[in-house]
Amino acid sequence: MLNLLVTGSSGQVGSEIQALATNYKYNFFFTDKDDLDISNENEINNFVEINNVDIIINCAAYTAVDKAEEDKESADLVNHLAVKHLAQISKEKNIKLIHISTDYVFDGKAHMPYIEDDTTNPNGIYGKTKLDGEIAMQNINPKNSIIIRTSWVYSSFGANFVKTMLRLGKEKDSLGVIFDQVGTPTYAKDLAKAILEIIPKLDSHVKHDWESNVKIYHYSNEGVLSWYDFAKEIMKMAKLDCKINPIETKQYPTPAKRPHYSLLNKSKIKNEFNINIPYWKDSLYECLKTMGEKK
Repeated sequence: MLNLLVTGSSGQVGSEIQALATNYKYNFFFTDKDDLDISNENEINNFVEINNVDIIINCAAYTAVDKAEEDKESADLVNHLAVKHLAQISKEKNIKLIHISTDYVFDGKAHMPYIEDDTTNPNGIYGKTKLDGEIAMQNINPKNSIIIRTSWVYSSFGANFVKTMLRLGKEKDSLGVIFDQVGTPTYAKDLAKAILEIIPKLDSHVKHDWESNVKIYHYSNEGVLSWYDFAKEIMKMAKLDCKINPIETKQYPTPAKRPHYSLLNKSKIKNEFNINIPYWKDSLYECLKTMGEKK
């Protein structure tokens, strides 16, 4: 039985993996920052050795996008240096590393869904530190390891846009929500399932010795929408009587600049791993049902 270390297990994706764990024949070690400091190379190394870890799923991240603009050191420690440590240990121990990254590595100026080889150009510190983590992992190149970029993550666990809209929808008569940022939400449960289904296929996904062993994939739910569309559908499904008004990004200034276009092309992950990706409305429905909010 494979031993899987899941870091950042109290986050959205990590929590969804925990919820699904009993459906899979793996031995899981779920850790968060209080159990395992992934910025400490010796601590990770000892944990991996003692528990004979075969695969690391790195769900840990510094995700406070606006706060990162002032707290660059903390963001870099988790999003870049910790990933570098995990990659080094994975290579030394000949184990696999699955690392979750973000659409924020792009500047959002595209007009077609981003493919994995498109030029990266992050707008802020969060995106830059996540990209630095990707680059470090690729340079170290642990065998049969992958990076999965995702976008607009939500879940029944943790804090996210869906939960915020549900709370505000019960408190307010109307809300202004941005309509000029376009992308696709990702239900963390769908991403967690995809990761667990990919694991048995990792050994065979590298076709040639000359190919880079660390490969990048994109994953989000299917469909295209704005945050405004997303909020409207949340209110509709939850039957909340809160009017959603469209506003422009410039009407809601934030310390960190958000990408205006975050669509990810998922063809590569679907084709190489035979992954079926649900439509965003179906996944939102399932999440709201899980939370008891579907009316």
